Amino acid sequence: MSTVSTAAASRRATTAAVLRAEARLFLREPGTLFWLLLFPALLLAIVGAIPSYREVDDELGGLRVIDLYVPVTVLLGLLVAGCQAMPPIVTGYRERGILRRMSTTPVPPSAVLVAQMVLNGVAALVSALLALAVGRLVYDVALPDQPLGYGLALLLAVAAALALGGVITALAPTARLATAVGTALLFPMMFCVGVWIPIQTMPDVLARIVETTPFGAAAQALGEAAAGDWPGWYHLGVLAAWTAAATATATRWFRWE
Repeated sequence: MSTVSTAAASRRATTAAVLRAEARLFLREPGTLFWLLLFPALLLAIVGAIPSYREVDDELGGLRVIDLYVPVTVLLGLLVAGCQAMPPIVTGYRERGILRRMSTTPVPPSAVLVAQMVLNGVAALVSALLALAVGRLVYDVALPDQPLGYGLALLLAVAAALALGGVITALAPTARLATAVGTALLFPMMFCVGVWIPIQTMPDVLARIVETTPFGAAAQALGEAAAGDWPGWYHLGVLAAWTAAATATATRWFRWE
């Protein structure tokens, strides 16, 4: 085996070991697991318990309010992962000098960042599947009629959420500030996905403004795919543009120490 192949295999093994260690720590945080995995599905169950939200509304194109809330709760787990779960952990490692000390060992600091992105990305997808399952099994919400388009929009939304978390991690000097910034971003992003007012019921001008945000565009893309249409290229483009811009910003300003 060549030296290059040996080094590559060693890096993969090291990254896998870090991923396992971070996964054990991740699973020891019941608060994070609740808000990330269970809260979106619980919120959908609470919303669906309102009788009027389970009735067909002609003004919504024959849909029910509960039908509109499934994409909202799908995206809510992504928001928690990007804005609140990942940034304080990585920033805390940097604040305590852990990443700096790792740079002097065979374990690269980037392995921690990769592990956190993988764990939070997978958790966000599991949260989305739980919300879809509750909608389908409890309230008879139809599964997406355009599954490929839905999957593409969901993956782009996950990428956007993690990129946004990367920006917070790059710019916040302390874990406490990362939590504060993440919380400050979480609430306007929740408005954009339609937690309080579904985008379909917003005034036209407000809806157009919301659709220029990453998660407003994601909510519309998921709604279109759920109805059987391919997600609008405008909405997918907005998601891709925000992801690229946030990734570039995080890469430019991120520091290991």
